[in-house]
Amino acid sequence: MMILIKLLLAHFIGDFFLQPQKWVAEKEQKKLKSPKLYVHICIHVLVTLLILWDISLWSIVLIIGVSHFIIDATKLIIQKESTKRLWFFIDQLLHIIVIIICYFSFSENTLHIENIITENNLLLAVCLVFLTIPVSIIMKIIFAKWNIEELTKDNQSLEDAGKYIGILERILVFIFIIFNHWEAVGFLITAKSVFRFGDLKESKHRKLTEYILIGTLISFGIAIITGIIYTIIYTHV
Repeated sequence: MMILIKLLLAHFIGDFFLQPQKWVAEKEQKKLKSPKLYVHICIHVLVTLLILWDISLWSIVLIIGVSHFIIDATKLIIQKESTKRLWFFIDQLLHIIVIIICYFSFSENTLHIENIITENNLLLAVCLVFLTIPVSIIMKIIFAKWNIEELTKDNQSLEDAGKYIGILERILVFIFIIFNHWEAVGFLITAKSVFRFGDLKESKHRKLTEYILIGTLISFGIAIITGIIYTIIYTHV
């Protein structure tokens, strides 16, 4: 496990701490003709070698260096201005996958699929997936009886911000419950109430206030019930 931790540390240092934003901009402009691309790869290889501090692991360093260049070069060639954000996450995911493959390929640890796809892990995945888009759609259907656009027409907000906030808060509540930290759920509710209080006070819109309170209670309620159900099933499996 120590090798995996070292490889991840080297990746984060090389990709985020030792790569200035101006290097990224130059790479995006000049693509494969940018000297900064090759400097970045060399730095990555050196950092990985230094953190591993084991010359016998040179093959891991070589594979990571070559794969890092291929992934970065592919991203620079394929990505467009409109797909930058998507390619950033794809790029990072591919780097992490290569690191994990290297770890299991060059260590005595073996990865057994049956140890990953367990009944408990599948149940956890079902709960987490349910708390994202499915609950958002359920809540949208619940609120369909009210004209939400009319209530929020004078309140500017980021596109889909409410949906993502709801997803994050439900996942956090679920995690707090399965780890038996109910006090954290109370803290999260309090924090959200504090942030919302100013907006509601200034709006002086009773219907909007009721809409937000109902939405918050339903969102938290579903997450709490899901967490309780998961805990009950987990303890009896």
